[in-house]
Amino acid sequence: MARVAIVGTGFIGRAWAISYARAGHAVALWDAAEGAPAAAVAYIETLLPDLVANDLLGGATPEVLMGRIRIAGSLADALDGADHVQENTPEVLEVKRKVFAELDALAAPNTVLASSTSALLPSAFTDHLAGRARCIVVHPINPPYLIPAAEVVPAPWTDPDVVTRTAAFLRSAGHAPIVMKREIDGFVMNRLQGALLEEAFRLVADGVASVEDVDIGIRDGLALRWSFMGPFETIDLNAPGGVRDYVERYEGIYIRLFPSMQRRADWAGPVIETIEADRRAALPAADLGKRQAWRDRRLMALAAHKRKAAREIGA
Repeated sequence: MARVAIVGTGFIGRAWAISYARAGHAVALWDAAEGAPAAAVAYIETLLPDLVANDLLGGATPEVLMGRIRIAGSLADALDGADHVQENTPEVLEVKRKVFAELDALAAPNTVLASSTSALLPSAFTDHLAGRARCIVVHPINPPYLIPAAEVVPAPWTDPDVVTRTAAFLRSAGHAPIVMKREIDGFVMNRLQGALLEEAFRLVADGVASVEDVDIGIRDGLALRWSFMGPFETIDLNAPGGVRDYVERYEGIYIRLFPSMQRRADWAGPVIETIEADRRAALPAADLGKRQAWRDRRLMALAAHKRKAAREIGA
């Protein structure tokens, strides 16, 4: 059992708390905002019935899982004896620099200091630290207790052993780490997602397809394969002779498409009026919260199905 400090207990922090507590670790919650950790605990408790129903608590009861989570009285208390720190403060560079300076000063020398940042390079907020070699980004795909992939992003000075230890720690907690060899703006997930969103916006802006038709193409098309295979395995299985055969057969299609894809659609331009109108017609703004809860229940059901399929069919 490891000791984990969650620093910042908003949506990401509380989700990490579930993930690490489910793995059997002792989790301490701390937030600079008074009452935030208690609100996080209350929120976690509301999710447990659905997680139990889908067998997603790792065999633990809600009572056992909640027994692994405590509210720390101070940042120093949260960090006391911590093996791993998961920081989840706002995406503001100066905030990160200040928080990491505090973490570096208070945490034991061997404690890994991980940030959940989705937009800031680790080199930007750890360069000034004496202990910068133990700092790293561990960026989840939200919520991490349902989506196992997490990006592990080293700064240029991160100790390779910290990268290895962090990836192993995540795997032991049921995660699938994406271990990056170096930092790059957007990491891996936002670069892949951004490429897809750029084309989605272009297709709607150019009047090629509707918002719903683009969503159908992913939801009822590509995502069905992508839910258990990545793009490289997909193309490896989509040609008789494997990935090289696929490239020889189909690269020409993408060469032809590429020039028309080298321009941005202005997301905030006229196209947003169409996209927002179509989305609000399909889902009134007042129902966004309910639909988010529906999304999470669907993710629970999918996670349960994937575990069952992996046991019965193979991963």
